[in-house]
Amino acid sequence: MSRKLTLQSIESLTHDVHHLVFDKPEGLEFTPGQAIDMALDRDGWREEKRPFTFTSLPGEGTLEFVIKSYPESADGHDGVTERIGKMQPGDTVLVEEPWGAIEGKGDGVFIAGGAGVTPFIAILRKKLAENGTLAGNTLVFSNKTEADIILRESFEQMAGLDTRFIVTDEEQSPLHREKIDAELLAGVVSADRDVCYVCGPDPMLDDMAAALKSIGVSEDRIVMEEFD
Repeated sequence: MSRKLTLQSIESLTHDVHHLVFDKPEGLEFTPGQAIDMALDRDGWREEKRPFTFTSLPGEGTLEFVIKSYPESADGHDGVTERIGKMQPGDTVLVEEPWGAIEGKGDGVFIAGGAGVTPFIAILRKKLAENGTLAGNTLVFSNKTEADIILRESFEQMAGLDTRFIVTDEEQSPLHREKIDAELLAGVVSADRDVCYVCGPDPMLDDMAAALKSIGVSEDRIVMEEFD
């Protein structure tokens, strides 16, 4: 069933990432980590649906998303996200039913690349609300530069969460590292205890799966979700 959402507010988090707040229709239910297909409610764009993950929690009165805007010609996004980033309060979008994506299956290490962190936002918020702490959980988050790190302060302020930020294209940064690799993961992952969540572009998923298996993490402890 298609629903119409009205934008209440939009703010920039980085130069190309926005936090959007919409009204919440009665009867729309989801679980943290789930996504929803969204289309601009404009002529010529209503069939151009793209998946976005909820960053709000089910019990909250609004629906929130963190969405990266890609240029019209980049990565096959056809300008949808670029236009979403230019929306104004009062604009509307069309959404379908929420669908299952990555979900929380226990404490562990959350490994994300760029906008791939968005499914982890609600999962971590839910765990924090339920337990009062995120002790025993680590976020390993890779971006090109420090300016690209989404919600850095919010993650750093989550009680108990160990954060490891990495930047790949900013050599002068103290966070610089070429990539997330087995050496780094071996220092943060307990192979016999942690569930390892990975979300990012498809090549990253393959690399992380290989790296995690190389340090002894069994396949049933690796939870993956592609995010391009």
